[in-house]
Amino acid sequence: MTGPPPGPPAAPPPGPPPGPPAAPPPSPPAGPPPGQPPGLPPTEVAAQQPKPERPRGLADPLSILLIVIIVAALAAAGLIGTEIYARHIANGKVASAAECVTEDAATVSFGVMPPFLWQHMNGHYDNITIVTAGNQIKSAKGMRADVTINDVDLTGDANSKGTIGALDATITWTSDGIQKTIQDSIPLVGSLLSGVKTNPSDGTVALNGTFGDIVAKPQVTNNKLTLQVVSLSGLGFVLPTESVQPILDRFTDKLASDLPLGIHADSVQLTDTGVVGRFSTQNARIPSQSQDPCFANL
Repeated sequence: MTGPPPGPPAAPPPGPPPGPPAAPPPSPPAGPPPGQPPGLPPTEVAAQQPKPERPRGLADPLSILLIVIIVAALAAAGLIGTEIYARHIANGKVASAAECVTEDAATVSFGVMPPFLWQHMNGHYDNITIVTAGNQIKSAKGMRADVTINDVDLTGDANSKGTIGALDATITWTSDGIQKTIQDSIPLVGSLLSGVKTNPSDGTVALNGTFGDIVAKPQVTNNKLTLQVVSLSGLGFVLPTESVQPILDRFTDKLASDLPLGIHADSVQLTDTGVVGRFSTQNARIPSQSQDPCFANL
């Protein structure tokens, strides 16, 4: 007996729900941009790339500043060098004139201010210092001068080199210098002179001789330094001062005549080692070369 025909086969059991579609395969890495070496990260590549150059020349403020500094430094150096050289020349000319007048060595300096070049352009000079060596001032042995000069105007004419507005001098005369000067200038007295001693307490100078002593007092009389005889003794006797006073007057007159530019005595005082006098002149005319060759090169 034949059974019923077999039915359709049973359906398979349901599977899991379908998942999302699969991602596409990764694309190959992009190559480096043109000009970039392979294998370097972008930051290093940027560091290796040349930076744009800064503008140079006059358009660069730093260059302009450097140029200005260099030019200013060169100008200052040239100005200082010219100032030093001009001072050297001026010192030599004034020293030469001073040495000719005093017949002794002298050093000269111009004050720092105002600058010498400025004074030279204006022909007007200030703050000049002259110091002599102290050997002598003409015939006066052992005499030293410390001089300060101001207000010099070298706008001269045919009869004068110019004018000196103010000259102040301190003259120091040592006791030894007084003795040597008297011995050279007054043979009658000097041949018997054995020493000179100053006495600041009474303002006198003792001229000690072999046979007697002369005590004189330095004074300023009529703008001249004089030696007024206070006492005179010899061989134990007091002698009349009139016998020596004319000799000392001629001696001091000669000293006064040796001073140029109208320089005159203002005051005198004694120290333990000599005599110190203050001298000055104002608005003095500088002699021309024909009048006094000592001032020829000013």
